[in-house]
Amino acid sequence: MILPIVGYGDPVLRKVGQDIAADYPNLSDLIANMYETMYNAYGVGLAAPQIGLAIRLFIVDTEPFSESDDLKPEEKEQLKGFKKTFINAKILKEEGNEWGFNEGCLSIPDVREDVYRKERISIDYFDENFTKHTEVYDGLIARVIQHEYDHIEGILFTDKISTLKKTLIKKRLQNIMDGKIRADYKMKFFNKKGR
Repeated sequence: MILPIVGYGDPVLRKVGQDIAADYPNLSDLIANMYETMYNAYGVGLAAPQIGLAIRLFIVDTEPFSESDDLKPEEKEQLKGFKKTFINAKILKEEGNEWGFNEGCLSIPDVREDVYRKERISIDYFDENFTKHTEVYDGLIARVIQHEYDHIEGILFTDKISTLKKTLIKKRLQNIMDGKIRADYKMKFFNKKGR
């Protein structure tokens, strides 16, 4: 089932997510719905707060990045097969050089900005079967995970840009809150009249 994606300005996007247990109600259906919602919106990641749930759950599928002509064949191959569900994730370490990449977000349509993040992360998480993992990721995979992880910490990519850039996009952010934008997928806007 395709769920509406919560737009910028909704308080749920600023909440730190709660850990969940293996018996969380309808968890497998929720995860399936999140994947369907993400694919419908042509995203590479989606976090539970983006569908209105302040819980520590996000999904990632970097396959669309594997089609970029700017990548080496081994990078394309790594991105092509990377699809994971992260439950109760905790980033243990971020290291390496910071590098910029133009990021966007399904909750903030039509806004893209360069964001600087560390190149490598170590992360603890449970998968959809509640098997625990501790893994290290780098490059674009690390970046997508960091972006989605920020969501379960109540952080948006717009928090990581300069004050000047924030000023320049202020009107666009207000338009998202007011529902005065058109996305190619189902959304729920915070201030929209008659919502």
